[in-house]
Amino acid sequence: MPQDYYDQPLEYRRQQLGAESIHQLCKSLVLENTKVRNADPESPHSVRYFCVVIQYAAKLHAEKVRTFLHQQAAGAVGRKQFNMRLAAEDEVQQLTGYGHNAVTPIGMATPLPVLLSHRIANLQPDFFWMGGGEVDLKVGMRVSEFVAKYRPIVMDCTHDETEA
Repeated sequence: MPQDYYDQPLEYRRQQLGAESIHQLCKSLVLENTKVRNADPESPHSVRYFCVVIQYAAKLHAEKVRTFLHQQAAGAVGRKQFNMRLAAEDEVQQLTGYGHNAVTPIGMATPLPVLLSHRIANLQPDFFWMGGGEVDLKVGMRVSEFVAKYRPIVMDCTHDETEA
């Protein structure tokens, strides 16, 4: 991608990639559950970091992630044990091996559970673009192939269009 890619509007980015819609343009974020101090790989309820893939045109809704994870705990962990925030850049770099604007769930240094926005999972055509591990590199693939290969948790993790 051109050096000024991230300085440009989504429509310009869509054109650069040859995507059919700006909704196919996605980003990966790392969320941290600040309440988890000692992650236990045997307990799915004590995961500290998650990689979340959402559309650029959407806004992350951390409270929906918190609620979902609490519901998945099915009473094993109290609601107050979930406090989701964006992980610090240095933590993201260490966990994923990727810097700012280059994070991707593909080939992370530390495999993290992946949460995929249901809006991406429902894209038609079945194709999306995301970071490729370098700032100027993008990876495009079928959503169905991504889901089959990386087994993300598909969930509603963004604000509804009617929400402010």
